[in-house]
Amino acid sequence: MFSSVWNFVKRHKRKFIFTGALVGGAYFLGRYAQKKMRDIGEREAGEYISQARRQFHFESNQRTCNMTVLSMLPTLREAIIHQLNSESLTALLKTKPANRLEIWEDLKIISFTRSIAAVYSTCMLVVLLRVKLNIIGGYLYLDNSAGGAAASSMAPPDVQQQYLSSIQHLLGDGLTELITVVKRAVQETFGDVSLKHSLSLSELEQQVSWVRAQVEGGSSTDPGAPSHRPLTWYMMADEESTLADQACGLTENDVLTVKLLNETRDMLESPDFNTVLTTVLNRGFSRLLDNLSEFFRPPPGDSAPISAADSLAEVSLPLAKIIPIINGQINTICSETPSYFVQDLLMIEQVKDFAANIYESFSVPQDLQK
Repeated sequence: MFSSVWNFVKRHKRKFIFTGALVGGAYFLGRYAQKKMRDIGEREAGEYISQARRQFHFESNQRTCNMTVLSMLPTLREAIIHQLNSESLTALLKTKPANRLEIWEDLKIISFTRSIAAVYSTCMLVVLLRVKLNIIGGYLYLDNSAGGAAASSMAPPDVQQQYLSSIQHLLGDGLTELITVVKRAVQETFGDVSLKHSLSLSELEQQVSWVRAQVEGGSSTDPGAPSHRPLTWYMMADEESTLADQACGLTENDVLTVKLLNETRDMLESPDFNTVLTTVLNRGFSRLLDNLSEFFRPPPGDSAPISAADSLAEVSLPLAKIIPIINGQINTICSETPSYFVQDLLMIEQVKDFAANIYESFSVPQDLQK
């Protein structure tokens, strides 16, 4: 029996060797495939966890952006009111002085200037903080991801404070320059308009559009007006001012801060930023006119069957009655409570997408970007 089995094995030796090699190879190949699949699964799971962690950090960062904007609005409002104090004029008018007409003319210019400047500065604050906090947020994510492995932090606390404090330019010198430009445009647009002249909402919208054209396009007819500056000029100090202390030597934190400021400046000079800022400004001025439209309703007793749009076009108010309305808009525009005005700006999809792109760019290590 054993001899017959042995003879069978000898006759089919090649087949047994081939089968054994095939079975063994399949076994080791299966083990290798299992190991590779396990490695791929672990890598995908790690990438998913990392992506989820980054998404959570990004969403938390956006909430911080919103809260920061709201917390800075009272400071912005007080800065505008301090430079454009219409309250002193209205108090003076109550005393019935002899130069009432002159005071009304000053009140006209100041009222329109401070509401229009409030729209500009609030929109700038929303977009600028989105840029700044997502740049710093991206670097903070990298710092947190690296843990103790990083040789040095990309955004230490002192650098964060120094970098974010540069927002004071918009609330200080930048705001002063912006108010000067807006006031000049308002003077050119409304200066010759009589207080008794009646304006419909559409006519008022056209007047505001002329002011915007002068502020944003430099289309002033005043030969003494300065050359046109981009709106970003009011948001950040000149690069020369940023580097003014370089001759005295910069610390390591100063170098990191200057790097962040230069990256921010590059972002503000990009076409995408200009598009987003224009979108936010359009929404801001549209919301301002929506607020004003509440005062251009036909009288309650007028039951003529006309559409809302037609009624707004037909109702006109003397400029003297529009001035107190426009004067009080700053309290709605720069309201720290979640008003419709600020909520509209914070929820614009282009702003969200732009913020996500910035965060994505600065939360990915440079070697992976390359």
